[in-house]
Amino acid sequence: EEDLLNDVCREVVEKWSDSQVVDAKEEKEDEVQAIASMMEKQARIVVKPKEVSSQEEKQRKAALLAQYANVTDEEEYPLEDSDGSTGTAVNIGSEKSLFRNTNVEDVLNARKLERELLRDEFHKKKEQDKLQREKDKLAKQERKEKEKKRTQKGERKR
Repeated sequence: EEDLLNDVCREVVEKWSDSQVVDAKEEKEDEVQAIASMMEKQARIVVKPKEVSSQEEKQRKAALLAQYANVTDEEEYPLEDSDGSTGTAVNIGSEKSLFRNTNVEDVLNARKLERELLRDEFHKKKEQDKLQREKDKLAKQERKEKEKKRTQKGERKR
């Protein structure tokens, strides 16, 4: 009976381990299937690009250039005049531009503000130095007077 019991136990363990391997394979297959179905769904969701005519594309390009750069194809390159000199066809009117570049003004204003602050600090320092010199002068005079009084007292005692 013991041999039979060992055989039965071994058989049960083998069947159990086989079923675990089969379950693991099925789980992996399920995961692969789930990923594949998700990829298929995403592929169906991808939006096809609209067919845009070349005229619409040119209009859109012209609108963007007018809005942001105020530059057309003719304005990008210098034109040659009839006399052979090169000139530019840049004609940016204020009524055409939607935005104004204020970088130069901002930098100049910042420099001007910095100069004013430095000038104010210089004047404050100058005033403080002047007051300090006056205080030092008064203190020096007081020391001289005290020394003079002390020497006079010493001379009187003799």
